[in-house]
Amino acid sequence: MKAKGVYEGLKRKILSKKAMVSIVGQGYVGLPLACEFARAGFKTAGIDLSSRKVEMINRGRSPVLDVKDEEIAELVLKKKRLHASTGYDSLRDSDVIIICVPTPLNKARDPDISFIVSATKEVAKRIRRGQLVVLESTTYPGTTEELILPELSRKSFKAGRDFFLCFSPERIDPGNRKYRVANIPKVVGGVTKNCTELGCLFYGAIIEEVIPVSSTRVAEMSKLLENTFRIVNIGLINELAIVASRLGVNIWEAVRAAATKPFGYMPFYPGPGIGGHCIGVDPLYLSWKARVLGAEIRFIELANRMNVEMPSYVVERSTYALNSVGKSINGAKVLVLGVAYKRDVDDIRESPALEIISGLKKLGAHVYYHDPHVPELRINGTGLHSVALSPSHLRGYDLVLIVTDHSSVDYKVVFRSSRLILDTRNALGDIKGSRKKIVTL
Repeated sequence: MKAKGVYEGLKRKILSKKAMVSIVGQGYVGLPLACEFARAGFKTAGIDLSSRKVEMINRGRSPVLDVKDEEIAELVLKKKRLHASTGYDSLRDSDVIIICVPTPLNKARDPDISFIVSATKEVAKRIRRGQLVVLESTTYPGTTEELILPELSRKSFKAGRDFFLCFSPERIDPGNRKYRVANIPKVVGGVTKNCTELGCLFYGAIIEEVIPVSSTRVAEMSKLLENTFRIVNIGLINELAIVASRLGVNIWEAVRAAATKPFGYMPFYPGPGIGGHCIGVDPLYLSWKARVLGAEIRFIELANRMNVEMPSYVVERSTYALNSVGKSINGAKVLVLGVAYKRDVDDIRESPALEIISGLKKLGAHVYYHDPHVPELRINGTGLHSVALSPSHLRGYDLVLIVTDHSSVDYKVVFRSSRLILDTRNALGDIKGSRKKIVTL
């Protein structure tokens, strides 16, 4: 088949929604994406190495909070447009393959792209003419062209002629009820013009606005730019929060006041640290790549250091809070309220709460936690379980430490029933009454 015929054939399949889709990775990014394509009429296969996730999906249940069980049941059991598997056999029959695998940091805090490498090798074993392959996993600029393209070209296939390759950064914000897959603008960059056009056409089937860019490197850089902007500004406001505390200034009130300026300012808020799969990880991919090229991005390194130090600062503030009421941290009963990395999710990856709990325990505190989304967790080999949250329980703690401000928690009850509170999220900011028992960052 001639190059134009391959391109036109895949284009017709996409426009008619007869293209079969496989999505490698069924977590916070891959599963919502799979649901959107299945809902739009595409036959969709989800691939994940977790047998638990696969079993749940095929039974009509959701393994992630942002997708409801009834959504999965509708697509899997009733319409039969979505199914999941731990194997890669569906890749042979798929017209579009999307890679949504994790890209964490290793112990040296350097990029770990082993999941991308592994997924790419599985795709390369099964690649055929007329397929569109898209990488969505966040990575350093150059990954798509330097790593994926050579692997897929081994059968003398040429990108833009025999197969089509794009990078389109994921922009999922777990727990965000306003912005979901369909209404978040989608950036798409291909290795050739034909690749970009097919990528945009494909995502345009489910997303309101698709933004083509000139290359995969630009698309890769755009994602890192988004999160570098955030890590730098969060690092700045965290540092200012420490200074504000020493000045006797409420940093949240100051931020709200500054945010009234209608131009030239965007509010960022302090917290106990950063976590999750994006802000605390993605910019370090760019920093690492810069070092490889003999350059240095000082802003990223400095902001990262500031944010990494915040859990230790929270432990210090906990000690200060207890000392202010004549209580030692050694032997104190401390309740950590919220251990997920952000509000209303169950994800504890890189969560500052884990370091805070470890730090409190090292100082001799008896630490408990409550999180409506995380029933149990392990820290340094020790298992912990979420405890009940009630007025009688709250009165039994020497300190209640708000680390994650889940919206389902009744903070008025927390305020009334606790003896002493360290609020790292301003969860009690709007609550009326005496604030003598509240300590902030």
